[in-house]
Amino acid sequence: MARMDTSGASVDMAEDIKALARERRAVILAHCYCPDEVQAAADYVGDSLGLSRAAADTAAEVIIFAGVHFMAETAVILCPDKKVVLVDPEAGCPMADMITARALAARRAELPGVEVLTYVNSPAEVKALSDLCCTSSNVAAALRAMKSETVLMTPDRNLAAYAQKQVPEKKVLLWEGFCPIHHQLEPGAVRKLKEAHPGARVLVHPECRPEVLAMSDFIGSTTAIVQEARTSLAREFIILTETGVRRQLVLDSPEKTFYFSEAMVCSDMKKNTLAGLRRAVETLAPEIRVPEDIRLRARGAIEKMLKLA
Repeated sequence: MARMDTSGASVDMAEDIKALARERRAVILAHCYCPDEVQAAADYVGDSLGLSRAAADTAAEVIIFAGVHFMAETAVILCPDKKVVLVDPEAGCPMADMITARALAARRAELPGVEVLTYVNSPAEVKALSDLCCTSSNVAAALRAMKSETVLMTPDRNLAAYAQKQVPEKKVLLWEGFCPIHHQLEPGAVRKLKEAHPGARVLVHPECRPEVLAMSDFIGSTTAIVQEARTSLAREFIILTETGVRRQLVLDSPEKTFYFSEAMVCSDMKKNTLAGLRRAVETLAPEIRVPEDIRLRARGAIEKMLKLA
């Protein structure tokens, strides 16, 4: 009988996939919003910044990416000598679709002398037109690193508004993009969670609306939320980000209790399945590619991001 983990996924299947990946000289990277069983089969689980660093540092010949398209693109940009395979090529990012290189080029032409700071949740072509990239982990450091006093930040208006409060000496111009999963969360829903769990600390991702951030006890990236829950003396937490992070929270702090807004589920991340992962490892397909001219122009903005704290 196959051993089962708490998510109901077969541990034996996960171990078989890992063994096959080693034979293929491949490393499996999974975002922490992926299904539990996919996370269990990965060599590394993390948020966008952690995954970017893992991709840049790996000695593997092949990167199997369980995530969404822009993440695999970032791995290609950083690792031109490696094959990068995306578990499901239909796994995209609605926020990344809210900006195009053509639209950004037109906006830059209207703003001479204004630098562009772009969230890593964006297409490669947009990164190639940006001065610096950032993640939710290092957005404040990235904004401080910009040379121009006025900065156009794309594509997440909520993250940009959060960064503006952290770095008031800069003037931040917003792009009208957002993460539908985080942006849909309204203060009324948070209020109900707080009323139901009055002793719980509220930990929120900065992709949420500013009025939701104002109701929190802690604001941070997915990794920062996990670290805060692990080190906090509190025993109960309301977690306001995608529900896939529950697995890591429970693994790190099994003695603590976590409450979620169960509507915060990214359907694109859930397209990454254990069967799809096994197929990707077996076939080493589909491979993600980025045109060389775009890759070279985007690489500088991403490498500067990786050097930030």
